[in-house]
Amino acid sequence: MAEINAAQLLELVNSRRVDGDSGGDARVRAITARIVGDLFRTIDEFDVQPDEFWAAVKWLTRLGQADMVGLITAGLGFDRLLDIRLDEADLAAGRAAGTPRAIEGPLYVAGAPLSRHEVRLDDGNEARGAPFVMEGQVIGTDGQPVPHAVVDIWHCNESGRYSHFDPSQPAYNLRRRIETDELGRYRFRSFLPPGYAIPPDSPVSELFALLGRHGNRPAHIHFLVSGSGKRALTTQVNIPGDTYLDDDFAFATRDGLVVALEPVQDSAGYESLGLHQPFTRIRFDFRLQDAGSEREAIPASRYQTVMA
Repeated sequence: MAEINAAQLLELVNSRRVDGDSGGDARVRAITARIVGDLFRTIDEFDVQPDEFWAAVKWLTRLGQADMVGLITAGLGFDRLLDIRLDEADLAAGRAAGTPRAIEGPLYVAGAPLSRHEVRLDDGNEARGAPFVMEGQVIGTDGQPVPHAVVDIWHCNESGRYSHFDPSQPAYNLRRRIETDELGRYRFRSFLPPGYAIPPDSPVSELFALLGRHGNRPAHIHFLVSGSGKRALTTQVNIPGDTYLDDDFAFATRDGLVVALEPVQDSAGYESLGLHQPFTRIRFDFRLQDAGSEREAIPASRYQTVMA
């Protein structure tokens, strides 16, 4: 029993239980067996040496300590894969298509300040860049407005960094929630954010260098949109003209989410957003599906949904 080969070891790993056949969770056991079996075969096929194996373990440890697992899941395509599967499930079920979903990324923070109808994300800092306004409606797939929907917005600063994860920024900088009016309308003022790259000299950049890949993201703005009786939507819009628009390391660019930039010379009607000069406007409506369950309507991050 003590002297076993690799096949026997794998069988023992995947069959040992405390309480016989009734112990543990059958789904977890099956998934773990597949993963462990694939890794056993990978080690054998590529003749992985002990120093290589333990270097990989050390890298995974540093990845977790740096809180960058979310960057790896995006960069290796897992986040987009989950969205593709949800899209395919919607299509198979005949669910009416709404605004395309897009990956959340690892940088969402719940609890941003809530405003009615409109808000400034830039806190009145005029020096941050040319002003822009994004506005539109939250509607259902039937085209009807969703009153009192909540549009949760977050984007990076001028240096490509996000508040909460960047200690130099105040809490909830460039993060706000807007409650739409009776017609589902929202609008906000900010500046057009830049694209950014994964942190250099990090576990993620080390792997991407070995893979021969860049770690750049095009300019984008994140949203989590929800409303009564509607399926919560996590998405993001892309700013046109970015070098990496069609080469996003996170594979998040989608048709229908690349916005148009409209120059506006007359700021009349936008004085409440502090605008008295020409600005750039983005018009965009969020089209929400009907929720198929209470769980689908929860406006929560992926981590919160798992914990729920």
